[in-house]
Formats: sequence, C-alpha cells, structure tokens
Amino acid sequence: MNNKSSGHELGDFTTSIRVIPISLLAIGIGAICAYVALALLRLIGLFTNLFYYGRWSTAMVSPAGNHLGIYAVLVPVGGALIIGLMARYGSERIRGHGIPEAIEAILINGSRVQPKVAILKPISSAISIGSGGPFGAEGPIIMTGGAVGSMIAQLFHLTSAERKTLLVAGAAGGMSATFASPVAAVLLAVELLLYEWKPRSLIPVALASAVAAVLRRYILGLGPIFPVPDHPLFIGPKALLSCIVVGILGGGLSALLTLSIYAAEDSFHKLKIHWMWWPAIGGVAIGIGGLIFPQALGVGYDMIGALLQGAVTTKIILGVLLVKWFIWAVSLGSGTSGGVLAPLLMMGGALGGLEALVLPNEGAGFWPLISMGAILAGTMRAPLTAIVFAFELTHDPGVLLPLLIAGIMSYAFMVLTLKRSILTEKVARRGFHLSSEYAVDPLELIYVREVMRTKIAVLSANTKVRDILNSLRTGHRNKQKLIVVVDGNGKLAGIATRADLFERIDKEHNAALDLPLSKVVKPAAAVANPDEILRMVVYRMAESGFTRMPVIERETGKLVGLVALDDLLKARSRHLEEEQRRDRPLKLKFLLPGATTEEAVTTEVQ
Repeated sequence: MNNKSSGHELGDFTTSIRVIPISLLAIGIGAICAYVALALLRLIGLFTNLFYYGRWSTAMVSPAGNHLGIYAVLVPVGGALIIGLMARYGSERIRGHGIPEAIEAILINGSRVQPKVAILKPISSAISIGSGGPFGAEGPIIMTGGAVGSMIAQLFHLTSAERKTLLVAGAAGGMSATFASPVAAVLLAVELLLYEWKPRSLIPVALASAVAAVLRRYILGLGPIFPVPDHPLFIGPKALLSCIVVGILGGGLSALLTLSIYAAEDSFHKLKIHWMWWPAIGGVAIGIGGLIFPQALGVGYDMIGALLQGAVTTKIILGVLLVKWFIWAVSLGSGTSGGVLAPLLMMGGALGGLEALVLPNEGAGFWPLISMGAILAGTMRAPLTAIVFAFELTHDPGVLLPLLIAGIMSYAFMVLTLKRSILTEKVARRGFHLSSEYAVDPLELIYVREVMRTKIAVLSANTKVRDILNSLRTGHRNKQKLIVVVDGNGKLAGIATRADLFERIDKEHNAALDLPLSKVVKPAAAVANPDEILRMVVYRMAESGFTRMPVIERETGKLVGLVALDDLLKARSRHLEEEQRRDRPLKLKFLLPGATTEEAVTTEVQ
C-alpha cells in the first residue's frame, strides 16, 4: 500500500483543542470524587457500627466481631428490605454492582445519569455493605463517581462523547481515591468503560485519577492498602511454570463465579414475587452464611490483608472460598447493591492460600497475591488493570512478572470458555452487545485512491441536454447513477442525477433541452480527495447524506475518479482476507542446503 500523503488532514490523532476545557472539568470532577469516595467509606463504617454494634462511629470495622448471636441473621435482611424499597420507589438504577450500570449509562443514555442516582447509589451500597453484604465499595464508587461526572457534564454544552469522558473521569477518580491506585483506575476506565484508547478521553481521565490520588493522601492516607512481606525480584523456572497453573485455575474459578452469579439471578427471576423482595431473600442467605463463617460478612479488607500476610489457617481459607462465594453469588443475584472487586480479591486470595500448600514456597502471601491478580484478570476480562491494580495495592515490584503470566493465562482461559464477562453479561441480558476488542479500523488504513473508480463516464460542460437525453432514457441501467461534468481543463464543473435532469426537463420542456450541462448541473456538495483515508469519506457521507462523491486532486481541482459507498466495502474485504486467508510464504526447504531464495520464498494458499 502506498502511504504517500499530502498530509493536509491526516495525523496520528484526532484530538482537538477541546481536550483542554474537558481536562479542566475532569480535574475538578476528580477532586470532588475523592471526597465522594471518603463519604462512601465513612457511610459504610457508620452503617456497620449502627447495625452490628449500636454505636455512632464512622470507623471501618468488621461485622465479624458482633455479639448479636442468632439475631445477626436479621441484620442483612433488614438492610436488604431498605434497599428494595429504595430501588422500587427511588431508582431501579441502584440495583447491581455498579460497573454494568455505568456501561449501560454510556451505551444507552448518552452518558446521562439521573442526579438521584448519585445520592441513592452510595447510600444503598453503604446500607448493603454495612448490614453485612459481602461486597466491595469499588463498584458503587465507580457508579457514584460516574454519576457525579455525568451531572457536572450535563451543566455544560457538550457532546455525548465528551459527557462520556467526564462520566468515566468521575468513575476513575472515585476508584483512584478509594484504593490509592491511580494507574489501575485509568486502565480500568479504558478496558471496561471507555472502550477506546484516544487522547481526547485518556488525558482527562488520567488527570482526574491523578488529582483524586493526590487528595487521597491528605484525606485517607497513603497506600498501599494491603502491605505484603518482601518477595524475591526473580523466582525460579519451577515457580514461573507454577504461575501458569495458577492462571488456569484462576480462570476456572472465574468462570464458575460468573456462572454462579447469573444462575442465582435466573433463579430469582423465576420467583412469583416482586423483585423488590428479592434482596431480602438474599439477605437471609447472608445472615445464615454469617452465622457459619462471620469473616465472610462485609467488605473483608482485613481478611484480604491476612491472606496476603499468610496468617490464616486452612479452615479459614475454605470458609472464605465456600461461604463467601455462596452468599456473594446469591445476594448479588438478588439485585441488591454492591461491588465485585473486593470479593474477587478475597476469593482469589483464598484460592492462592490453597495453592500455596503444594506450590513452591516463594514467601508468605505470594501465591494468594498472584491468584488475586489472576481472578481479577479472568473475571473482569481486564488483565492490564488486574496486574497494575495488584501491584498498586501492595507496592511489591517482585510480583509483576508472575502476575503477568498468571493474569494472561486466566484471561486466555476465560475468553476461550465464556463469551461474556461478569460485567458485560448483565448488559447483554438487557439487549445490548459491546465488543471489548481494540483494533485499528480498516478504513483508517486505506486511501481513496486505492478504491476509487477511474473508468467513469464524464461529460463536457458544453454538451447540451438534448444530446444526452436518449442515452439517459435507454441506457440508464448500464450507466453510473451520478452524472459528472467537467470543463475544458478537466476540472469538475458540477454533478447531477438522472432524476435531477428529468425533473428540469419536465418543468422547462424544450427550453431545458437546449441548455448546456454547465447550466443544469449543481456544484458538488461533497467531494473526496485521493489522498484521504476512507474513514474521513465515510464521515462525510454520513454528514452530507451523499453516498457517491467525485474525487478531485487537491492542488489542481481536476477530476480523477468517483468513490461510492460500495467501494468502501473493499476495505472490509481486505480486512476479512487478512483475518481468514492462510498462506506459507517461507517453505522449510529454505533451510536445506542448495535451496535458493526464489524456490523457497513462495506462497501456498491452504
């Protein structure tokens, strides 16, 4: 492909000066969302203390230390009843674990979030987690931060794409402040919310995340959230191979976790009672699970920390893995409010605790940490986010390579076994499909000159309508639909359709027949240049409504061809060929003595 271009309109990026005001708004949103994250964490602490200890305090405590006995079963049921009422009479958008709802707001609602969601979502999540719900704060804060960003964006005259950027900036700012993970927050925004990698959105989102992380240091303290013992910077081949096993096991558990969530949701949909009561049923499961294993209740940050320190028994590991899994799947399937990230960390750490019993000893908490990253990478289908997130939570540089191996293996397992992730499955069940793959659009790689038609019928500007009337009436099926007229120098004089000419003839009769074509054609409302990429032409077609355009040279204005919507399919055809056509340019006999390059470098279509 000839890549020569005049360079008039082409560039590496499409970002304009608009990125500056959007970035300034994003910085403000990031600062606000840092305090929103603080408020949510304080609310969780407040409700936990009220529900389980009967005291007014915002300190983060675990429900496991309560002394309510059998009455502790009623606490999550009561919290779930409140959430059901809030969802039915406040906003149904507070149901779920946050990220799918943020995705839905972006895909369906033009990145518009109702203001009441920004209020009801954190309150409902704090009640859910504070009453023992086995959830994390990240999903609610992502949805709440996104709602704040969306509300601020709606106060300004912005495009839907710009509102999306600010919504995601709020989500990233909230996560960054909650977990002191600014880089992972940006990656999560890209992999799970933006579905694009463009400077126009990456710059504002990164700035919002950075501002929130800076403010977090003053209002919540420094990271890491979960300090771990020192691990070796390099582990041996046996341990690296073990990371592959950990990744595959993590992918298997990720698949089971995803299936269990939606199996529970399907079961609730079969009930004959209103969905408002479903969270209360999930609350019963939480209460019973809490009696069996109290450490499964609540966010579980203390348990995650213990797993990473290697300071837990096998009994506790099994309790986390089985009881936490059960109450999390049932309660989340019931439609209550809560996040998935912290529970995934907890269950991944428990799986790693079991693996540490048989895998090479690389230090306390090593395999729980690697397994956490693998679970996140597989369940959320966001491997880069998982790897960086695990590093930012622990500040342990020695785990980056093991995390990469385990995370990618888990990710590979999941994409080969399940069509959708735990996040996109909910969106798909509401009738919407989205692709999580990033690729260069074939229309970005092909120029107009490569697909335009050069053998076209061209008429002189001096030709009279009478002279072409017969050919228009008898041969129209074999002719191009667009009549292209040029002057004596080959420059475009105008265009017309057959319908335009016949309409003019019907109105003016014989007077029109004696007119030269230059008097009846119109200037082209949209043209293409041979050095343009097809994406630009597609956008111009969409804006103008014309599906056929003359192609003129930029410098001389001379007509060189015609491009139509059908010609754009050639780009797709080339892409399909690259995806599906298999050949073998290099034969094995190239390596044998006496073989020549001409003999060996041939193409065989399979």
